[in-house]
Amino acid sequence: MAEDNLTRQVDEIEALSSIYGNDFHTESVEHRTYSVEISEGDLTALLQVTMPPDYPGEAPPIYMLSAPWLKGFKRQELCGHLEDIYVENAGESIVYEWVERIRQFMTEEGEAAKQETKEEEINGMLEAAVLAEKLEEDIPCPEIFSGDIISDRKSHFQPHLAHVQSVGEVRQVLRKLKENKKIANATHNMYAYRFVPPGSTVVSQDCDDDGEDHAGGRMLHLLQILDAQNVLVVVSRWFGGILLGPDRFKHINNAARQILDHCGHIKQSDEKGKKNKKAR
Repeated sequence: MAEDNLTRQVDEIEALSSIYGNDFHTESVEHRTYSVEISEGDLTALLQVTMPPDYPGEAPPIYMLSAPWLKGFKRQELCGHLEDIYVENAGESIVYEWVERIRQFMTEEGEAAKQETKEEEINGMLEAAVLAEKLEEDIPCPEIFSGDIISDRKSHFQPHLAHVQSVGEVRQVLRKLKENKKIANATHNMYAYRFVPPGSTVVSQDCDDDGEDHAGGRMLHLLQILDAQNVLVVVSRWFGGILLGPDRFKHINNAARQILDHCGHIKQSDEKGKKNKKAR
């Protein structure tokens, strides 16, 4: 039986060496100790086995598993898997099965770690969003000015303006406007804003069509040519059922210009320049 065990060990060692190549090492010929380096993703492990004279016929190999990432209950869990493999394959050569079970365990742990990292990132983003929302709630809503309504073929346009210096203030204004059921039920609430944050020299600007294609962009262009800063303009439109074609943009532009003029965002030189051009 001892000779049979030795023969089977020699066959197993040759097979392991062929399968794992440079990852298989002979640690001690005298003690019949060998090791296999295992890598999977970012994880690595070293399985060292010593084959006693009665392995594999009557006894398991003696093993030592080196894996810095493997601790506590996880180590116990993996060792349990290796013991199960020996019990289920008693009398058989099992080092290959051990190596591949360790590799499978490493794959599972790597995927679990990635999922955990992803969940932590998502939770972090949610927490940041909640914190940002709470901080926004503490931002005072700027005073809102509303202009005269422009009506044409049952459609109505009304402008609103607020002085803003942050995206938080923009959101507060939009939130406050929509507390008004009439404004909240408008067909479109398109807007554009431009502001220079405190301590900065860079203009922050953006717009939203709210379903009225290109309207927000046209409003932003108006703010740009007027060099209006620290201002948010919203134009609410209630659609009356009759298509206005390009006239709708004229009304949106006139409504925005009206409220900008009323709130002092159109310089006299701009108006004079416009009149002079017409006179020519």
